[in-house]
Amino acid sequence: MPIDLILPCLNEAGALPWVLGRLPAGVRAVVVDNGSTDDSREIASRYGATVVTCEVRGYGAACHAGLEAAESDVVAFMDADASLDPQQLVRVTAPVQTGQADLMLGRRRPVSRGAWPWHLRLANAELSRRIRRRTGVRLSDLGPMRAARRLDLLALDLNDRRSGYPLETVVRAADAGWRIAETDVDYLPRSGRSKVTGTPVGAARAVLDMSKVLSG
Repeated sequence: MPIDLILPCLNEAGALPWVLGRLPAGVRAVVVDNGSTDDSREIASRYGATVVTCEVRGYGAACHAGLEAAESDVVAFMDADASLDPQQLVRVTAPVQTGQADLMLGRRRPVSRGAWPWHLRLANAELSRRIRRRTGVRLSDLGPMRAARRLDLLALDLNDRRSGYPLETVVRAADAGWRIAETDVDYLPRSGRSKVTGTPVGAARAVLDMSKVLSG
């Protein structure tokens, strides 16, 4: 069965050729353009991706627009910045397809020292600790590569439209009794600067968004 890969995209023209050129057989790209001013849309179309326009700015808004536009039973999410290898998608999709897990996350393992700065690793460790305290689920990373069944995700009725969306997915899935697991995936130096944590303002906003989810 095919899998739709949802790729939130904001000015990723430099990374998209590598990402879309490495899609495994049976994986269809759904590139969600979230206000790009470069050639991202054209490049995505050229590589055969379904291009969805999301006018509401925000990572969660783009993810959810892609989820609504997807058609496959099992869907996957991944950043479009070339920090994750699409060839490793099967590691997160296979357990969902075979019924071993309801939500599968890719646990990032940096391939070089510069791929994941220490302050972001520290923040992620604290977030994982707070997730465990809130839900009882033991995760070591809230990674951007993840997979689940599309209709089940829609039934979670996720509301966050900014950077708290992945966290809300885990929290609501845990509250619903989902089997949540993680597996190692390579983490590469990203192309360009992160739109979420690449600036002090972006990092502060992400912390605020996620704190709201955990306190909700």
